[in-house]
Amino acid sequence: MRALTKYYFDYAATTPLDPRVLRVMSPFFNYSFGNPSNLYALGREAEQAATRARQTIARTVGCAPSEFIFTGSATEADNLALLGTARALKQHGNRIIVSAIEHKGILSAAKTLETEGFEVITLGVSKTGLVNPKDVAAALNNKTILVSITTADSETGTIQPIKEIAHAIKKFRQLHDRSLPYFHTDATQAATHLNMLAYSSVVDMLTLSAHKLGGPKGIGGLMVRSGVKLTPLMYGGGQQNDLRSGTENLPAIVGFAKALKLVVRGQEKESRRLTVLRDRLERMIFKTIPKVIVNGHPTKRLPNFLNISILDIEGEAMLLRLDDKGIAVGTGSACNSQTLEPSYIIKALGLPYEYIHGSLRFTLGTYTTRESIDYVLKYLPIIVKDLRSMSPINLKVTGNKKTLSLPVAFVGGQTPHFVRGKKHAQK
Repeated sequence: MRALTKYYFDYAATTPLDPRVLRVMSPFFNYSFGNPSNLYALGREAEQAATRARQTIARTVGCAPSEFIFTGSATEADNLALLGTARALKQHGNRIIVSAIEHKGILSAAKTLETEGFEVITLGVSKTGLVNPKDVAAALNNKTILVSITTADSETGTIQPIKEIAHAIKKFRQLHDRSLPYFHTDATQAATHLNMLAYSSVVDMLTLSAHKLGGPKGIGGLMVRSGVKLTPLMYGGGQQNDLRSGTENLPAIVGFAKALKLVVRGQEKESRRLTVLRDRLERMIFKTIPKVIVNGHPTKRLPNFLNISILDIEGEAMLLRLDDKGIAVGTGSACNSQTLEPSYIIKALGLPYEYIHGSLRFTLGTYTTRESIDYVLKYLPIIVKDLRSMSPINLKVTGNKKTLSLPVAFVGGQTPHFVRGKKHAQK
């Protein structure tokens, strides 16, 4: 297990459970196993543990304990934010604004709302992956009830201008004397490295997930500011202010709180450490491998993210070769998901398929060391050289190392014209 974790570079997918988190969770599986809804001693003990955990998270996020709802995942929290808002406010409007790089929990919920008669505006992003606050402002109208923009996306880690977007929404509200639209952000990827107080203070709802923080899987949460109207997705015993019925997952709730507390305690130091390691990985890849670009924003990204495209070969092939060496990475290539589609987030940057299919996502975390970085740098150039020697593709590119362009590329027998990564015409 330690050998595999040593070369783990997919912390954006999930993180190993922190041993300190496991220790605080353990008693609630057997000794303190009560149902928090029961009034006898065992139930009261469970309820008190859940209350303490909720208070810990609330202090960290910057909300009242009653404003934090535990869910089974970030996906459920995102669904509650979108579906809950739309169904509660349908008499006030039907427009919902999202971006093209949102988590699938957002985009899938938005598609469902379209079938219910809601209008969904999906905003594009710049070639570096940024949502333009002016685009948000331009899309707002008196029928807009919700805007949902991720804090940082799960492929490139590009950090969005949440404060500027919040300002545009606030200005619209004031101008039109409205309390709407609500503003939601999914901070699942960002919470490990960004101060959530700075973001929660400008939004109405915020999504978190424990397993991206060194906590357990199967537990997420949604910060919901007092006064925000939501229709629940689940009905039953009325737990959590009737917004999320069901017996609370006490061990996971306790673990969630502990994980978040630990992350915040060491956030600045760990972010600096990972930035140094990430930058070394990036620098040496560009030094040893030709025809590589960085996907997403070069500087406005989370400190543990490096998403690159290595041309002329498939990301999936590189992933499998790296896996043979005990190195786990992510890829935006096709056949790396249940949909068999390439990364929609990388696609949203306007990149041609040659770039998308050659993408790799390195995300660093707790167990990433200088040694593990150097281990990757030892084998990746060899793997790339070997795969390129067998590849029928040898694209001609122009531009500097980080902004390569494809003047003309041949894809599937067609001839798309690409200029600086954007498709302009296709015959």
